[in-house]
Amino acid sequence: MPIYFRKNLERMMDVSTYSCMSREELQREYENVLEAFNHCKAQGLNLNMARGKPATKQLDLVSGLLTMLQKPEDCFDGDIDARNYGQLSGLPCARAYWADVLGCKPSEVFVGGAASLNMMCDIVSRAFTHGLLHSPRPWCKEETVKFLCPSPGYDRHFQIGEFYGAELIPIPMTPEGPDMDMVEEYVKDPQVKLIWTVPKYSNPDGIIFSDETIRRFANLKPAAPDFAIIWDNAYCVHEFVGDYIPFPDIISMCAEAGRPDMVYEFASTSKITFAGGGISCMAASEANIHYFSDIFGVQMISYDKVNQLRHVRYLKDKAHTLEIMKLHASVMAPKFQVVSDYLNREIAPLGFAHWNNPKGGYFVSLFTMPGTAKRAWQLCAEAGVTMTNAGATYPYRNDPDDSNLRIAPSLPPVEELEKAMEVLCTCLKLAALEKLLSA
Repeated sequence: MPIYFRKNLERMMDVSTYSCMSREELQREYENVLEAFNHCKAQGLNLNMARGKPATKQLDLVSGLLTMLQKPEDCFDGDIDARNYGQLSGLPCARAYWADVLGCKPSEVFVGGAASLNMMCDIVSRAFTHGLLHSPRPWCKEETVKFLCPSPGYDRHFQIGEFYGAELIPIPMTPEGPDMDMVEEYVKDPQVKLIWTVPKYSNPDGIIFSDETIRRFANLKPAAPDFAIIWDNAYCVHEFVGDYIPFPDIISMCAEAGRPDMVYEFASTSKITFAGGGISCMAASEANIHYFSDIFGVQMISYDKVNQLRHVRYLKDKAHTLEIMKLHASVMAPKFQVVSDYLNREIAPLGFAHWNNPKGGYFVSLFTMPGTAKRAWQLCAEAGVTMTNAGATYPYRNDPDDSNLRIAPSLPPVEELEKAMEVLCTCLKLAALEKLLSA
C-alpha cells in the first residue's frame, strides 16, 4: 500500500463520524481540512469531471472506423449507393444492426445522425406543433402539458421539457427504477403526456430497471391517448465490470400489453465509436415509424448514410459490438475504481454521504450531506475541478435536498482523476464541516 494511503488510513482511524464529534473536534477537523483545501487551490489545477465524454484513449481504440470505406465500390449496401439521396429511415443494414442490438425488428427502426438527443428533441417538437400519432390535437393547443421526470436524472432531458414550456414533475428514483406507484397515479391525469427514462445504467444513478419495473411501464394505462414513454437506452451495451446484461425489448412488451405506439426507444454509438461522429436510432412501432418518416421527410432527404454504412462495416453486429465494449471497459473500469477507492477511504468513515457503485454507464451519483452540494461544487470550482452543476440532475435545477452531485470519471487520465477526486473529497468534507459548525 502506498505511503499516502497508509497515512490517510491512520488519520481516519483517529476520526469519528462527523455526527459523533464534539464542537471542538469539528473545529479542529475543519482547520485540518481547510489547510488541505488551500493546498489543493495552490496547485493551480484545471481538471474536468463535468460530462460523460469518452477519453482520448477510447477514441483511439475505435479509430479503425475512419478507414472502413476506401473505394467507391465500398459505398454500397446491396444496390443502394450510400453517397446518394434517399433511404430516409436509414440504410437497410443500419436498421438491421440496431434491431440486432435492441432486440426489435428492422421495420421498427429509424436511423438518425450523431445525436439521439436531437431525435428526442424532434419528437417533442413535433408533438407540440403537430401532435403524436394518437394526439387529439397538437400539444401547443393543450392548456397544460406535464412531463414526468425521474430524479435524479439526465439534465438535457429536463432542458427539452423546460424549453417547450412543459410542467416538469419530479419522480423519485428507487433501486429498481422510478417509483412506479407514483408514475401509475400521475398518468391518470390526461395532462401528463410524457415520461423521460434511462432504463439501463440510468444517468446519473447507474440503476438498471428491474423486470417488474419494465413490466409496469409496458402495462401503463395513461389517460392521455398520446402519452409517450421516452426510453433513452443510451447505455444498452455499456458494461465496464462483468458480462453483458441482456435487456427486455420494450417495443414488443408494449405491443403485447395493447399499447404498441406508447414507447419511443433511442440509442446511439456516441460511447461506442466517436462521440461527435456516430449514428443514432429511434425504435418504435411500425405505425410510429411511418408517421414520423412522413414528418421528418419535410425537413430532410436522409441522415448521413455514408456514416451509417461505415459504422455497420466496423461494428458488424451486436456480438462484435460487445467485444469492442470490452476494450472500452479496460479503460473505464480503472477510473471507476479510483472513484470508489477515494470515496470509500476518505468519505465513507465520516458517515455523511452515500453513492452508487455501478457496473456500467458513465456516472457515479453521489449524495452528500443535505444542504451542501452547491457549496461543495463551488469549492471544487475554486480548486480547479469542473463538475456538472449541483442541482442539474433535477427538474428546473432544483434539488430539494441540495445533496446530489454527478461524478463523470471517463475523460481524465487516471493520474488526473486521482487529483480531481482528492479535491472533491476535500471539498465534500469542508462543505459538511461548514454546515455542522454553522448549526
